[in-house]
Amino acid sequence: MKLAGAVMLGAVMATTVPGGAMAREDFPTAAVAADHVIASEAGVEILRKGGNAVDAAVATSFCLSVVRPYSCGIGGGGFMIVHLKDDPRRPGAGPLTTAINYREQAGAWARPDYYEGLADPDASTHGGKAVAIPGNVAGLLYALERYGTMDRRTVLGPAIRAAEQGFAVDKHYVDNVKEVIEWLEKEPSRPGRFPFLWDRLLRRGKVAAGDVIRLPEQADVLMLIAEKGAAAFYEGPVAEAIVEAVRGDGGEMTADDLRGYKVEELRPLEIGFRGRRILSMPPPSSGGIAVAHILGLIDRRAADLKDMRPGTGPYLHLVAEATKHAFADRARWLGDTAYAAVPVERLLSGPALDRQAALIEMDRTRPQAEYGTAEQLPEDGGTSHFCVIDERGNAVSCTETINLIFGSLVPVPRYGFILNNEMDDFTTRRGQPNAFGLVQSDRNLPAPGKRPLSCMTPVMVFENRHPTSDIRDSGEAERVVLMAGASGGPRIITGTVQASLHVLLFDLGAIDAVGLPRFHHQWEPDVLQLEDPLRGGEVEADLKARGHVTGRRETVGAVQLIRAARTGPGYEAASDPRKGGRPAGY
Repeated sequence: MKLAGAVMLGAVMATTVPGGAMAREDFPTAAVAADHVIASEAGVEILRKGGNAVDAAVATSFCLSVVRPYSCGIGGGGFMIVHLKDDPRRPGAGPLTTAINYREQAGAWARPDYYEGLADPDASTHGGKAVAIPGNVAGLLYALERYGTMDRRTVLGPAIRAAEQGFAVDKHYVDNVKEVIEWLEKEPSRPGRFPFLWDRLLRRGKVAAGDVIRLPEQADVLMLIAEKGAAAFYEGPVAEAIVEAVRGDGGEMTADDLRGYKVEELRPLEIGFRGRRILSMPPPSSGGIAVAHILGLIDRRAADLKDMRPGTGPYLHLVAEATKHAFADRARWLGDTAYAAVPVERLLSGPALDRQAALIEMDRTRPQAEYGTAEQLPEDGGTSHFCVIDERGNAVSCTETINLIFGSLVPVPRYGFILNNEMDDFTTRRGQPNAFGLVQSDRNLPAPGKRPLSCMTPVMVFENRHPTSDIRDSGEAERVVLMAGASGGPRIITGTVQASLHVLLFDLGAIDAVGLPRFHHQWEPDVLQLEDPLRGGEVEADLKARGHVTGRRETVGAVQLIRAARTGPGYEAASDPRKGGRPAGY
């Protein structure tokens, strides 16, 4: 079988996906895979200076704030999974794994019915009312101070340099800001409402590939952070400028909201899959639970996987059906566990997964209401991803976001960065989908200090599976054999799962694992979206015959992935061509 735009590579299918040629390298010692080469090289610069994976991750993130200002940055938040062979603050204590939650929080003004009382349908996506309290700076410095080895000035150096010298706009930048430009041009008043964004980052709607954008204002705030730490961002002139920007566009953020932001350190969500131990984020990430859910269902249908290949109708059907169950439960049950009872253990229990796995039929889909766990359960207590692995095998898998392209569109012009619109990730209007088409439960309604549900899904896979009793591993450190994550709203989950399965089930190299065409289903709406190489041929016809309603999705996420080399030591790293990144290493 051959599809338009696809060629057969051995037992699997490869294709040129949207965005151009695959960027992948083999590195014998250490690697960083980010969605912009300047950020990948920033991380490697720190590794070459003797830093560990956390030092390099923090450098990579601050650099992404400069070169991917529409995806992530210091105006946003994120999740980080860390694995270290030894705790740098407690030498000899042995290996550790941990999860750092620096997702944005709602301010004191937030209440469940806040957006339902507003006439403006864009209030949760555009402008000051859409902005949640940023967590990036607090989270990154928390990680650096506890698990890094280098000083702030050194680690922030590459980002400061990038902000001062500038970066060249690439195709992904141009393609992704078109929607924002169109929205701003619909009404004459809008460009004047967001002048820094319009004039500096969009070149008055004429931004083109090759344009060099410099952000000396962001260099200023990064230098303040390097000098004074998190207090430089959450207090003083920078905090005043953030509050002024938000309130000047109708928001209600206060200085107390900023000062009250808290980072959480959590035990990672642990998943067992085919002899591997997999770590991801617990709530308020929905991604970790969804990954565990999908893998659990696929594991239970092992007999169906026999002789399957990626990119074929039967394989797409099986993964899509598992994905629909996961997204159905996401819509019904998930939220911030600090504010709502989320039955994680029950959703991922053996009986629950056994029941759902038995519902999957290989020759047909089911009525939409039959996916997920509909019955009442007993109660109990714009995005970017990068991966780093250093010479010792220390590893970081990290996903960060400001939500939609350029977040809320609200800049902090004095300091050259854009603020998130993370409030739209709450259930802002009951029963109505958010900007990504996700319908969510009342468990995810806004409240002061609450973190909105997120699809961010950093994943880390270890060579062997064994249980852990607390946040720190016991015994000899395991080897990290795979890290993955993605950007793209709910497509983060499907992109990350599919690229990971390409490694875990089929032992594909990084280039194929990331580059093969992908698909997306989020239960509601009931449409299986296909990237172009999967459309118009035997695969789409096969899926329709099984009952799927198919549609087109230009790209399903943008995945960054590092895996252990298939032969010998070292690593294979891939940055998704869908976003134009490139890995670096040595």
